[in-house]
Amino acid sequence: MFDFVNQKKTIVQVVLLIAVLPFMFWGLESYQSMDSASDVATVDGEKISRQEYEQAIRTQQENLRNMLGEKFDAGLLDTPQMRQAVLENLIQEKLLRREAGQIGLTVLDSRLTAEIQNISFFQEDGKFSYQRYRDLLQRQGMSPAMFEAKVAGELMRQQLLEGIAGSVIIPKSVAGEVASLSATTYTINQVTINPDQYMNQAEPDEAAIQSYYDSHSRDFTLPERVKVDYVVLSLDELTKQEQISDEEIRKYYEAHQDEFGQAEERRASHILLSVPAGATEEQKASVRARAEEVLEQIKQDPEKLPELAAELSEDPGSAKAGGDLGFFARGLMVKPFEDEVFQMQPGEVRGPVETPFGFHIIRLTEVKGADVASLDDVREKIRQILQHQKVADRFGEISEDFSNIVYEQNDSLQPVAQMFNLSVQQSGWIDRNSKEPSVLANERVLQAIFSESAIRDHFNTESIEISPDTFVAARVVEHQTASAQSIGLVKDRIVEILKKQLASETAEKEGKQKLAELQAGETDVSLEWGTPAEVSFSQKNGRDEEVLHALFQANVEKLPAYVGVASNKNGYDLIRINQVKEADKGNESSQYNLILGQLQQVHGQEEMSAYIAGLRQRAEVKVRPVEESD
Repeated sequence: MFDFVNQKKTIVQVVLLIAVLPFMFWGLESYQSMDSASDVATVDGEKISRQEYEQAIRTQQENLRNMLGEKFDAGLLDTPQMRQAVLENLIQEKLLRREAGQIGLTVLDSRLTAEIQNISFFQEDGKFSYQRYRDLLQRQGMSPAMFEAKVAGELMRQQLLEGIAGSVIIPKSVAGEVASLSATTYTINQVTINPDQYMNQAEPDEAAIQSYYDSHSRDFTLPERVKVDYVVLSLDELTKQEQISDEEIRKYYEAHQDEFGQAEERRASHILLSVPAGATEEQKASVRARAEEVLEQIKQDPEKLPELAAELSEDPGSAKAGGDLGFFARGLMVKPFEDEVFQMQPGEVRGPVETPFGFHIIRLTEVKGADVASLDDVREKIRQILQHQKVADRFGEISEDFSNIVYEQNDSLQPVAQMFNLSVQQSGWIDRNSKEPSVLANERVLQAIFSESAIRDHFNTESIEISPDTFVAARVVEHQTASAQSIGLVKDRIVEILKKQLASETAEKEGKQKLAELQAGETDVSLEWGTPAEVSFSQKNGRDEEVLHALFQANVEKLPAYVGVASNKNGYDLIRINQVKEADKGNESSQYNLILGQLQQVHGQEEMSAYIAGLRQRAEVKVRPVEESD
């Protein structure tokens, strides 16, 4: 056992990798076998259960907590967008895992071990830590079998994605040209001809106003609009309402002590004399006799144990460390070994202790006492855990009742609001493209709101799942058909639009005229040039992309050179190029390699995105409404 743990310790380290790489792989097969109130999605018939989704949310919260520390805010994931992102990554994980298996990718044990050995997070003082192993597996809710299977699956997906990204080829000529351009530096002055200075001069006539109104009539049509009452049923909201007694909190605290602190740990060293599988009683007796001899030597001089372990122990992993097994808590060692260790006093030597691996001589070197948070310190945390558990267990049934009441009592939302202690909320005017309130800015919800029965009969819409564990029902209370606004109502808006257009045209005309004068060599052009600045593609110094493109296209054989750029926002920019400094030949190779790597990375990511999109398009992916998944 001890040799196995040391040989496999780097596999355990991948838990740390999981903890610091969010959205990587959380499609745990074990959750598919659990009873679930519903499935949140299917991928070619393979289910993503509600429990699996909720585990991914919890895991992502733990990832963020590990990365952000004191800056962690649980609200970071408490948004529809972030929850949808977690579900989308679960779907992508299923697609990639299936594809990797179908094309025959495998992971050898040697590759698995080698990859994991590169992870240093799971070590203390350069050595494998049992404490980290235990804590992280427990925190992620994984058994060792699940853990190793997920690591292998992730490595297969990495092989697949690396193969796609590695297939990208960037021509050397392209990389070289980009490298040269990006390293070229221009010393410039810039001045902007601002349209604002011409606004007072811009006066559109009535014909222009009428023409603009006629050609943009759609812009001045009020769309069909409604005002609605609506109610939102969400797992999070119901969780807050759930009442938890102090007795329930106390019982949970007593039954889950290991969740609220550090259990007692002990550090021991040992010497293992192994017994071959199928050994006779005579062979066992011989090994025991040798173990007793070693025990006597150690009792006479306990400090000799490290030396004797290195010489005699048949547990290769710990023998190299002088028999040291590090700190471990209950549940990590075989029972006879563990029972003996947790009865010993520091410095005590016992043996021989028989286990399925042979006979052990054990010395207890250190005890780290349990450190458990007080009930008062974790009371609110336990309350939230129990609230979520209680509601989650019956949320499928609750959401079905919600849907039934909304349908059966379809002339009001008050009955369903009263039953589930929800508030009936009111919207302002919304149309088919409204983005607020966000819970109504859902295609299915808007279609239901603008349906004939909702508008004509003022019936409740059906209960619609807008995101996992969040449902909305609405009822139209006021309706306005689409209507055109008269030119009198919108004339001021049109005048403002036309004045800006005329001012921009005047600024551009003025700018182009001055540019022509500058390029013709005139020296008396009146301009207040800005402070000199050095710019390049890698150091834009606040310049727009259009300015940089104009610089690279300019004829700079004779300096100063001048270019102009029209901008819808800023009017017209005039640029004087005073100096051009080309790339340093000594840095050409390093710059080329850097640019080549960046181009390959960008195009590789594009290829991977396209590949995943192709998998998604070919697969039957369905995010299920509750009535299909319950």
